[in-house]
Amino acid sequence: MPKMKTNKGAAKRFRTTGTGKIRRNRAFRRHILTKKSPKRKRQLRTGPVVDSANTKAVKRLMPYG
Repeated sequence: MPKMKTNKGAAKRFRTTGTGKIRRNRAFRRHILTKKSPKRKRQLRTGPVVDSANTKAVKRLMPYG
């Protein structure tokens, strides 16, 4: 059986943690940062774990982690 192809768009947006959960990046961190408070920018740094409702769909796009 041939290898499955990884969706490269998903591979650039998501990464797998050590426990197997999927982590994503937060929005609103690219530009216009002067009006955002330091606390808000600091909290945007940490990427949240993908919601359990969407985890199955994302894992299907990235079969090898």
